[in-house]
Amino acid sequence: MTTALIVLAAGKGTRMKSDLPKVLHQVGNAPLFAHTLAAARDLDPARTVLVVGHGSDLVEAAAKEINPDIQIVMQEEQLGTGHAVLQARAALKGFDGDAIVLYGDTPFIRPETLDAMRAARANGADVVVLGFDAADPGRYGRLVVKDGALARIVEFKDATEDERAITLCNSGVIAAKASTLFDLLDGIGNDNASGEYYLTDIVEVARAQDLSAVAITCDEAETLGINSRTELASAETLFQNRRRTEALEDGVTLQAAETVYFSLDTVIGRDAYVEPNVYFGPDVTVESGARIRAFSHLEGCHVSTKSIVGPFARLRPGAELANGAKIGNFVEIKNAQIGEGAKVNHLSYIGDATVGDEANIGAGTVTCNYDGVNKHHTEIGARAFIGSDTMLVAPVRVGTEAMTASGSTITKDVPNGALAIARADQQVKPMLAVKLFAKLRALKAKKKKDI
Repeated sequence: MTTALIVLAAGKGTRMKSDLPKVLHQVGNAPLFAHTLAAARDLDPARTVLVVGHGSDLVEAAAKEINPDIQIVMQEEQLGTGHAVLQARAALKGFDGDAIVLYGDTPFIRPETLDAMRAARANGADVVVLGFDAADPGRYGRLVVKDGALARIVEFKDATEDERAITLCNSGVIAAKASTLFDLLDGIGNDNASGEYYLTDIVEVARAQDLSAVAITCDEAETLGINSRTELASAETLFQNRRRTEALEDGVTLQAAETVYFSLDTVIGRDAYVEPNVYFGPDVTVESGARIRAFSHLEGCHVSTKSIVGPFARLRPGAELANGAKIGNFVEIKNAQIGEGAKVNHLSYIGDATVGDEANIGAGTVTCNYDGVNKHHTEIGARAFIGSDTMLVAPVRVGTEAMTASGSTITKDVPNGALAIARADQQVKPMLAVKLFAKLRALKAKKKKDI
C-alpha cells in the first residue's frame, strides 16, 4: 500500500516568543519539521503535503529546499487539527493509498514507530492512533481502550475524572486510508470546550460506522512537542544524546561523546575517530577511518577515508578531502578540493582552489581568491611544494612538482617543475639596528622630559 504524509505546520507558536514560525526553529541545525520528514523517509511516501499557516512563505521556502516535490496547502483559519487535515483533501484527490498525519513540531518520532503503524493498517485496522504511557499525563488527550480496541479519544478539557486517570495518552499521529480519513472528518463537529474540530474525534465516528480502531504505543520521548524555547533547548539535548548513541553503536569512536555536536544530516563512517569538542554543521560526510581532531568545526564538506582534520581546523562548504589528506591546526578550507595524501598542516587559508595529490602547503599560505567583486581559482599541481608564507594571488596555477620559495607573492603561473621566487632582495646594514634603537630611546626620553 502506498503512503502519503500530511504534516501539520500551521501553528503560530506564540510561546516561542519569536517572529519565526515555530516549525522553522531548529534542532540539530534543521527545522523542526525536517526531522518529521526524515523520520518518514523510510516509508518512501508517494506524496507529502505540508499544511502551513503563520509565516507560510518562509515555511514553504524552507520545505522546497528539503523536498522540491512537497505539496503546500494553506490553513487560513486555525479551527483545529481536524480542520487542518481537511485542507490536504484537494492535494490528495484521487490518491488511493494510506495517509499518515504527522506534526511539524514533534521531531522525534522514530521510523520504526511509523512502520508499526503501517503494519497495523496492513493487519486490518481502519484507523491507527499512536499513543504513549505518560509519566505525567497532565493535559494530554486520553485514549480510551475497551477489549483491546480503541473506543474513543477524549481531550483533557472534555474528560471526566475517571478518564483523566487514564495514563495512555494521545500523540495526535494517525494513520488511515486517505479516503476514509477525509470521510470520517466530514462527520466530526466542534461541540467541545475549545470550539474546534478535533482530528481525534474521527475514532468515535469510525466506531459508529463499524470501522475498527487500534492504538499503537511508543516511548513518550518520541512524542515530545516543542512549544517554547525551554522545550527547544531540551529537544536539542535529547537529539544530541540520541545521535551520539547512534554514532557509537555504528562503530564511531567519540573520545568525549558529550562534547561532540551533530546535525540532522551528519554522516560518519565506521571506525572514524572523533576527538573532543568537534562541531558538525549541516551537510557533513566523514568516511570510515578518518580522524577529526579536537576543536574542529565542519560544515558542508566531505572527508574521505584515512584523512586527518585538525586540531582547531575549519572546513567550510565545498571542502572536499580525498583519501589520506591532512588538514592541520588553524587551517581553513573553503570550496576547495584537496588531493589524495595532500597536506595543509599549519595556519593556512585555502579557498576556491584545487590542490593536487601529495602536494605540501607550507605554514601561512593564503590563496588570495577575492578581488572585492569576484572569486578566482587557484590550482596547485600534484606533488607541488608551497613554501611557508606564500601568497597565491588568484587566478594562478602552480604546476606539478613545482615549488614556491617561502615568503613569495605569486601572481603569475608557475610551470611544472619550476621554482618561483617573488620577494624583495634582503639588504643588511651593519650596526644600523643599534643606532636606530639608540635614536628611538633618546626621542622617547626627551618626550617624557618635555611633559
